[in-house]
Amino acid sequence: MNIKKTGIIGAGTMGSGIAQVASTAGCKVKLFDLNQDALDKAKDSLEKIMSRLVEKGRITSEEKTRIQNNISYVNSLKELADSDLTIEAIVENLDIKKKVFQELESYVSDDCIIASNTSSLSIASIASSLNKPERCVGIHFFNPAPLMKLVEVIPAIQTSQETLKISEDTIKSWGKVVAVAKDTPGFIVNRVARPFYGEALRIYEEGIADFATIDHAMKTVGSFRMGPFELMDFIGNDVNYTVTETVFTAFYYDPRYKPAFTQKRFAEAGYLGRKSGRGYYKYDESGRVSSSAVERSEDTALAEMIFERILIMLINEAADALFLNIANAEDIDNAMTKGVNYPKGLLAWADEKGIDWCVEKMDALYDEYREDRYRCSPLLRRMDNNGLRFEVAS
Repeated sequence: MNIKKTGIIGAGTMGSGIAQVASTAGCKVKLFDLNQDALDKAKDSLEKIMSRLVEKGRITSEEKTRIQNNISYVNSLKELADSDLTIEAIVENLDIKKKVFQELESYVSDDCIIASNTSSLSIASIASSLNKPERCVGIHFFNPAPLMKLVEVIPAIQTSQETLKISEDTIKSWGKVVAVAKDTPGFIVNRVARPFYGEALRIYEEGIADFATIDHAMKTVGSFRMGPFELMDFIGNDVNYTVTETVFTAFYYDPRYKPAFTQKRFAEAGYLGRKSGRGYYKYDESGRVSSSAVERSEDTALAEMIFERILIMLINEAADALFLNIANAEDIDNAMTKGVNYPKGLLAWADEKGIDWCVEKMDALYDEYREDRYRCSPLLRRMDNNGLRFEVAS
């Protein structure tokens, strides 16, 4: 099946971004939203984006016109009736998504694929709202959708192989890198990335280092583009905390995903990050850290310790995702480098550090804390015992 007509539900930042991706690839797109102001804003935003791309020489004026003409803006769900593929990008509320999907199914053809851009909700549960659940699949883009290369494709247990293949082929034809993930909480990225935030918060709460020192360690020693507290401020503490709480609950309160009181209190105080002008840092009107300098420790040994502690927790989470067949090794490493811009794939990083190093680091943390949070993945221990490596192709 060749996807020629795509319907996008929700004209927010994500929905508009997906519409731009699909239209650029040559699809005829209908962007739906009940709110006319949201549609007008999406249209104006695309005009500005396209104009900037023309100014920078990225596209021609003819290409700009073609992309814009591929998108029509509609405020009736019935307008999506002729779609080959629909992608929902609305509020992360299961009941609302189910209601929208039920209505949508009454309009589209039996062959239309109905997809959700959810970042954490169960695809199986969403699919259960349909008369033909085998047509449902998760297609999770990352923000900003036009720039981020990764898309997670998540088949539910009801999803047909045909639906999965068409979805994979379509997203690849749109110029994206596909990582297929099992329908489990957080899929790949939002599961594996939890320690980047969680362990950083734990280090802070133990009084080992402040926000700026932890961020400095991850950027200078680990070559991450942003430190965990900068990134949480960028994402929004309310959003990041909610995802953490959702994953923690969905995993039956596994202590590895336990939320931090620090982040909860910051969210409750309205210290949401850049969007509120204050988070872990204070921001000026242009979105830059307002103070001329952020004090931090320059202790290199401390920075190395912080980096290694967060890194090993990330590696352990990635190894466990592979152990539990959430995705294959290549997709896990692609997800982290292309979905959240990590400097290296975590499994490749494990090979570089040495599997024996990984096991020793995890066991040392467990011996110190005696918390299940620091349990070593059975896969790492098994590989260490047998002298194996991940050997992920870069």
